Amino acid sequence: MAPRFWYSAGGADKPIKTKLRTHESARLTAKQELMTSQLRNFGQRISVAPMMDWTDRACRSFHRKLSTKALLYTEMVVADAVIHGHRDRLLAYPEHQHPVALQLGGSDPAKLAEATRVALGYGYDEINLNVGCPSDRVQSGTFGACLMQTPDLVARCVAAMKEAAAPDKKVLITVKCRLGVDDQNIETALDELADGCIDAGVDALWVHARKAWLKGLSPKENRDIPPLDYDRVYRLKARLKNMFVGINGGIANLDEAEQHLAYVDGVMIGRAAYHDCALLLDVDQRFYGSDAPLKTRHQVLREMYDEIENHLLQGGKMNHYTRHIIGLFHGQPGARTYRQILSTKAVQPGAGVGVIEEALAAMAAATDQLNRAEELA
Repeated sequence: MAPRFWYSAGGADKPIKTKLRTHESARLTAKQELMTSQLRNFGQRISVAPMMDWTDRACRSFHRKLSTKALLYTEMVVADAVIHGHRDRLLAYPEHQHPVALQLGGSDPAKLAEATRVALGYGYDEINLNVGCPSDRVQSGTFGACLMQTPDLVARCVAAMKEAAAPDKKVLITVKCRLGVDDQNIETALDELADGCIDAGVDALWVHARKAWLKGLSPKENRDIPPLDYDRVYRLKARLKNMFVGINGGIANLDEAEQHLAYVDGVMIGRAAYHDCALLLDVDQRFYGSDAPLKTRHQVLREMYDEIENHLLQGGKMNHYTRHIIGLFHGQPGARTYRQILSTKAVQPGAGVGVIEEALAAMAAATDQLNRAEELA
């Protein structure tokens, strides 16, 4: 493979002195190796994936009550929105949400650098570049998964973000990508992207272990139909021994997460952490060695009340929170009753935390009725 030049955010005709190394010879700086060691041992072993329309501020507060350690991601925020939009509404979050990562969408190195500089003022622990989303809306902006086709551009974006983040010695610049897109060869496509990012100074790579099909599949279908290939991510990690490589895609429970950690440095859980969110209750003890007692689901909910009530006082709606907690009792007796009450009553005018208490009481009554019926059977 011939070496390739990449260029700085200062202009497409301005080459950086070094060339991108081919994947056979990719090397990490001492700083990247140190960062990888720290992340592997103390940091991002478990994270909750960035999910559009789901991992908003309210969701992250709820997930933080379930786990104090897991890395939480924002929804993707487009760089242009950060630069020109209402910054506090897009970027502000409660201090207790740390560790928390901002995911940016974009493909213009200068704009991503500016968005990174803005984000530094909000104290994020990590700023992540989205190179994995396959939606039509994202493709029309020439970012997300379609960037897998332009690894040189991704490298320029990462380099610009790293330069912009330099004043903050702690913030990480990371990339979340796919194995490839459409007819790309996943061996060469993933290696080219990874090595370009490494040369640009990336701190960690998160890989969704599927291809994305940009034509013919919807975003929802792209989460399920392309086959998972975990072994390809394992091979990337085996080659990049001193770079943090995390895995994402189809991971349904913590047992599966633990199995992946035998081969990679971190596991990113998506839909399972949302629909069956109680699995996060075991994360701190199981993966971070915490000796704090496990919380109950009821305790978690009641710890949310102060934040919810403050949200309501500021004009927010109850269902901004209840839509995220609806899966907390997934698989438990009476869960259907709990979901029904939250779904129907949290949207009513004047709804408050009493709706949650009503749902819990109804669930307990339904469970008692079920137990009595079983005793009589």
